Amino acid sequence: MFIFDPMYFVFIAPALILGLWAQFRVKATFAAAQRMAAPLSGAAAARHILDSAGLRDVDVQQIPGHLSDHYDPRDKVLRLSPEVFQSRTLAAVGIAAHEAGHALQDARAYVPLVIRNAAVPAASFGSNASMFLVLIGMIFEPLAFLFLAGILLFALVVVFQIVNLPVEFNASSQAKAQLAQLGIVGPDQMVYVSRVLRAAAWTYVAGTLQAIMILLYYIWRYSASRD
Repeated sequence: MFIFDPMYFVFIAPALILGLWAQFRVKATFAAAQRMAAPLSGAAAARHILDSAGLRDVDVQQIPGHLSDHYDPRDKVLRLSPEVFQSRTLAAVGIAAHEAGHALQDARAYVPLVIRNAAVPAASFGSNASMFLVLIGMIFEPLAFLFLAGILLFALVVVFQIVNLPVEFNASSQAKAQLAQLGIVGPDQMVYVSRVLRAAAWTYVAGTLQAIMILLYYIWRYSASRD
């Protein structure tokens, strides 16, 4: 199986290294920004941004988990982890503002977000089914067509990851703009917010790179099997 193939790790090694570095940067920048006080909690900052944009129907809720923050476009709810919801720190308001940025995108029908939301079911199915099909097609030569089907399905995951990048970058840009415009974060404090959001962005880049390299590995293995 490919998980025991040394070439698999050759393909994904750059993405794994980038991912580890990105995770380290997220932890380091978040810890530093957590030590910097902010005038509002993450929940209050998000509420202020949403209300200022006329999105009073979007609720802000606390959920369990470490950095489990996300915006749910189906229920129109901003869900924040305890450390973001409750804390009055620059890390908390930065992450909360980023998630509020997704709500602003949703309200304005931001095209990449619309595409991403529409692609979620296909990407989820492709992620779950592709590995199974690739393995079956790899093990059983007469079923090699399943290998190709698995590659095509995993390509949907890659497309989703690529489309997701501008969504995340734009949410961070909107977060910084709203925090500055509403006076929640001053120019000197924005440095810490920017570092947190920039570090988080690299985790999405690493995830996208990993998906691309896995797809290239699948294509390489399929081509090698046909020679």
